[in-house]
Amino acid sequence: MPSYSAPVKDMMFLYEKLRDNKNYNDLERYNEVSSDLVKDILEEAAKINQNLILPLAKAGDENPAVLENGVVRTPPGYKEAYQKYIEDGWTSLSCDPKYGGQGMPKTVSAFFDEMLSSASLSFKLYSELSIGAYNCINHHATDEIKNKYLPKIVEGKWSGTMCLTEPVCGTDLGLLKTKAVSQSDGTYKITGQKIFITSGDHDLTENIVHLVLARSTDSPPGTKGISLFLVPKFLVNQDGSVGQRNGISTGSIETKMGIKGSATCVLNFDDATGYMIGPKDKGLNAMFTMMNLERIVVGIQGLGISEIAYQNSLAYAKERKQGKTNNSKSTNGADFIIDHADIRRTLLNMKSIIEGERALCFWLSQQTEVSLHHPDEKIKQEASDYVSLMTPVVKSLFTDLAMEITSDAMQIHGGYGYTKDQGIEQLYRDNRITPIYEGTNSVQAADLVFRKLINRNGDVISKYLEMIKSECKNKHEKVKSFTKDLTYYLDILSKFTGWIVDKSKIEKDDVSAAANDYLKTLGYVSIAFSWIKILEISFKDYEENKEFYSDKINTATFYFEKVLPRAEYHYKSAVSGSSNIMKFKFN
Repeated sequence: MPSYSAPVKDMMFLYEKLRDNKNYNDLERYNEVSSDLVKDILEEAAKINQNLILPLAKAGDENPAVLENGVVRTPPGYKEAYQKYIEDGWTSLSCDPKYGGQGMPKTVSAFFDEMLSSASLSFKLYSELSIGAYNCINHHATDEIKNKYLPKIVEGKWSGTMCLTEPVCGTDLGLLKTKAVSQSDGTYKITGQKIFITSGDHDLTENIVHLVLARSTDSPPGTKGISLFLVPKFLVNQDGSVGQRNGISTGSIETKMGIKGSATCVLNFDDATGYMIGPKDKGLNAMFTMMNLERIVVGIQGLGISEIAYQNSLAYAKERKQGKTNNSKSTNGADFIIDHADIRRTLLNMKSIIEGERALCFWLSQQTEVSLHHPDEKIKQEASDYVSLMTPVVKSLFTDLAMEITSDAMQIHGGYGYTKDQGIEQLYRDNRITPIYEGTNSVQAADLVFRKLINRNGDVISKYLEMIKSECKNKHEKVKSFTKDLTYYLDILSKFTGWIVDKSKIEKDDVSAAANDYLKTLGYVSIAFSWIKILEISFKDYEENKEFYSDKINTATFYFEKVLPRAEYHYKSAVSGSSNIMKFKFN
């Protein structure tokens, strides 16, 4: 089984030194969230993830969730761990105190999400969708529904799901068949089948609150006729207690490559009672509140799995001997593999990406809080635009790079990495879903280039690039060589953006073929920007902690020299166009 030590030190460095968004710091709701409080939370989070949840990863992989006589049973140890998990209040961490939450900002909860992803992604998924459901209900439901459902979800006694996909449609939700029939009491009868529903059924909570996309019988076809409904597994009585079973049954659970401890269900709705959430025919707008935040969390899943893969690769490289290095000092014919240049390169590649991603995610968490809570609408909208721009980047790049990192982790472990004993191959399998669910990475890339670069509020990408250029000015003298390099890649990204905008008017196949390359170019540049912020602190405060800051400076140097050049490769590949691709005849 892999070992894991939560990177609390690096997280606290970000929280204390890179909490530099003035608009975020102006939010009065977080005035009492001190560094000491955050440190206490993260240290407690580290304990429960390392000691209680980490062993569940192997247990869930070896003894997957099963469907027995219509009941989904979670793996051994899950029920006991979940009870401890909710007793300690982890489901309530970022929720509103009005409903029993602790009111912590996403700058804190994102760190917890990363730890939980490292420890056991399967276990995490049972509570993760509940927070998504909480956010959606909190933003769009009536006060009556909020007061009835949210306290139990926040407490963790009830869980939540989102039910979008059907056998006839995945990304193209306009094709969905699930129907909603209006009733005289204001409720709806929901009938249809939903597939690939994460945590769709299980034995961990008293009730499961499904958020279901369906079409009312008098609504138009396509996405414009979709509404959102809250459909509980068990109906809820007037006093808030759990009542009779609703018309929902589990048809089957999927047999999967990874995340085997998580029950991915086929759910059948047969005249199930549902309650409309938000305006009629505006269901996608409401559901995207849940989906967009969830996409960022999926990116964090990739980050968390990358972290545990790196930690175990580093430990193994320090203890495994194999071959002799060019400058071998070994007296017994073999050196530790960490002394080999290629292994060191691979480890630094992992480390520079992971720490840069974590810093970028922390920046995005601040922007998210501003977009949700700042009183100035103009500032709030600008932050919302940045979050919208970066959501597909974080979701896609972090998960794609996690595939690279978990693959490299297996390679470092050699034959042992390919066997089940070490648990490294499970990290690769568990992560493989992250580029697929919550909108595949290619869909995210298309969303970025066709919808996010220019939206109703104007040229968002230009604002973002200007913001980076502005923040790169007046930096520490030793940071200037890095900002000079970043400026070179910012110019490439600017040219790439212009090419995308021009091609979108005349040849959309070129844009579609270039979408993934553009997303990666933007992502690598954005991570480099995060490293600039880290470098500024590292050089300025160097004397305070020489060992820590030397590590940061050297890691950043590797990123700029060895990783960031990938951005130019993606640009050059993309602008070759799509002519050959589209004219190619497959036999």
